Amino acid sequence: MKILAVNAGSSTLKWKLFNMPSAKVIAKGQIERIGLDGAIETTEFAEKKITEQIQSNNHQEAVTRLLELLREYHIVEQLDEIKGVGHRFVNGGTVFSKSVVVNDEVLAKMEKLKVLAPLHNPANIMAIRAFKEVLPEALSVAVFDTGFHHTMPEENVIYSIPYEYYKKYHVQKFGAHGISYRFVFNRLLELTSKKKAKTNTILMHLGSGASICAVKDGRSIDTSMGFSPVSGITMQTRSGDVDPSLLIYLENQLGVSSTRVLDILNKESGILGISGISPDMREVFAQKETNHRADLAVKIFINRIVKYIGSYAAELGRIDSLVFTGGIGENVPFIRRMVCAQLGIFGVKLDKQCNENAMAVEQKISSIDSAVEVWTIPTNEELMIAEDVYNLENN
Repeated sequence: MKILAVNAGSSTLKWKLFNMPSAKVIAKGQIERIGLDGAIETTEFAEKKITEQIQSNNHQEAVTRLLELLREYHIVEQLDEIKGVGHRFVNGGTVFSKSVVVNDEVLAKMEKLKVLAPLHNPANIMAIRAFKEVLPEALSVAVFDTGFHHTMPEENVIYSIPYEYYKKYHVQKFGAHGISYRFVFNRLLELTSKKKAKTNTILMHLGSGASICAVKDGRSIDTSMGFSPVSGITMQTRSGDVDPSLLIYLENQLGVSSTRVLDILNKESGILGISGISPDMREVFAQKETNHRADLAVKIFINRIVKYIGSYAAELGRIDSLVFTGGIGENVPFIRRMVCAQLGIFGVKLDKQCNENAMAVEQKISSIDSAVEVWTIPTNEELMIAEDVYNLENN
């Protein structure tokens, strides 16, 4: 069964075509700069990588182009070979806690959730509608990034503001990276043979966007991202947690709108904003010894991660494992080393050689005498999406 996993951003369309249930990747690619001049498509299949500049004014055109190139490159001979399309949907609010088959009723509910993730949810809906129009016989499934966190208790969900805002306007912590966390946690259970209901772990998705999740007895009980993806730990270009009054102060000092301030917190802050060098941690770390701002950016990034781990350890009461995933978590050994160096109070000890050699691989990197297991587990959100489509089709 060929299943297409789709991740639509505000100006991007990323995809992978799987053969299920073998989970073999037939092809993958992305279309970038949708709606802008000089859109670029990248397609990888059969050990080939093809990059072309195209014109793509909207997601409907991007979907049409994607399906054309699948036939053009003979990845599929007929479109009806694709039996299912799974879509990442960023924020399902309180309405959706698990993956669902998309019909008119579900789409109507999704439309009402646009306001909760204005940069992502509208693009997700556009992609869903476009694929349903072109592939009407394929099963359409929405997979929710917030679904994994529906098990969080109220005390970790509700902000300390008037309660009626929670009930009337859905003002609460939603979290993010739930598809990634679900995949990584399932892999952790398979690798360790641990029982889900008896496993306490702290998962760290450290990438361009970054967050941390506390899992107690197999259920998400807390996570660093809140109402939106700008909150939590310091990220590549996002600020993470700041005093809310800072937004009003900056509006007045800069003479700009609140929308502009939020844009600064999302796109001009974090590692980039502190260092003034780059959002790429490896480039910043290379100047750590000679550039104070580079050194400061690294210290702040580590500091915020360690603070969240400490608070989550107290919530969990017992930590069985720490897991690094995401672009930074999987591929930057010195970040893992610096984080774990500050966790000695919990008995965390790394195997230096294993840590240095662990680059985008599943590997235990803690030493034999570590009180807590430490793992690197590459995430695979697209496979998680494809599996959900396959399961819904066959159950």
